[in-house]
Amino acid sequence: MSNKKELSKDQAAELLQVLKARFEKNMNRHKGVEWDKVQAKLEASPQKLWSLDAMEETGGEPDVVGVDKKTGEYIFYDCSAESPKRRSLCYDQEALESRKQHKPSGSAIDVSASMGIEILTEEEYRELQTLGKFDTKTSSWVKTPDNIRKLGGAVFCDRRYDTVFLYHNGAESYYAARGFRGVLKV
Repeated sequence: MSNKKELSKDQAAELLQVLKARFEKNMNRHKGVEWDKVQAKLEASPQKLWSLDAMEETGGEPDVVGVDKKTGEYIFYDCSAESPKRRSLCYDQEALESRKQHKPSGSAIDVSASMGIEILTEEEYRELQTLGKFDTKTSSWVKTPDNIRKLGGAVFCDRRYDTVFLYHNGAESYYAARGFRGVLKV
């Protein structure tokens, strides 16, 4: 990744190859979507391609999971089997600042913003889980409703016992097995 938030031609070509191979291997995630149209949009959006590279570089294995019916944008989620390598993060900057000792390296909200992506909502997380079995050994922070966050909490999801669970924790908590999953629209 570069500071310009744009990939070189070689990096872009390599990433497009990886994304195309994943797209073709997982057609159940995006029925009716044509790769050539996705690629054209990606090539016209160098900053979004950079964000997808950031997702890929941190183990997210991004893939197309649908099309936004209102905007026509392609929706990419992190589709790695377990929560991507961006783990041991508290929920947001406020939570990070509230820790007096043993601070994590950052927060899920700040890391996602630096990558140009959003963290999944609970609804998006549950939608992802209809496409496969994800987070059977890990968990992922999801966008926390304001009323919960104002009280100091944050929420995360995982899949156990073939069921998707929503849990709560203090927003300042962090664990080696908890990361976050991102969404990007192109």
